[in-house]
Amino acid sequence: MQNLRKGWIWRVLAIAWLGFAASFVGGPAAIAVQPEEVLKDSKLEARAREISAELRCLVCQNQSIDESNAPLARDLRLLVRERLKAGDDDKEIMDYIVARYGEFVLLRPPVGWHTALLWLAPALFLLLGVFMMRGVLRRHRTQPAAPAPLSDDDKARLDRILQAGPDKANMDNS
Repeated sequence: MQNLRKGWIWRVLAIAWLGFAASFVGGPAAIAVQPEEVLKDSKLEARAREISAELRCLVCQNQSIDESNAPLARDLRLLVRERLKAGDDDKEIMDYIVARYGEFVLLRPPVGWHTALLWLAPALFLLLGVFMMRGVLRRHRTQPAAPAPLSDDDKARLDRILQAGPDKANMDNS
């Protein structure tokens, strides 16, 4: 019976592990580009995908417009493709969209004075965490203060207890 239980547990753990591993290997991320949006020219389509991967969906905010199913993301994907067909280069398209929607539309904002806090915040939080840990470790590392020395009365009482033995010491305390 014991061996049967162990075998059952291992099977459940193996299935759970395989499910976990399959979630990472399952396939590429879902892409929301509809077939009617795809450009006939494969080079232009590849450029459109690269640009779309750099632009944030203003509805979802944590997805690129290439991954989002939101109507606004679809409109932005179509806009990128229209600008590509018109002959704009990648920088002109990005500049055009940033001019219309602001820098928030960029998944990777440019490094500058106005975005310095955004780029430096992770390092600042890391440094703050290091200093806090250092303070906590210092507090725990310091030796506790030595206990106050025994008074003469306490020493005499301790000597009496030690000389009397364990049976009398218990009676003396009660």
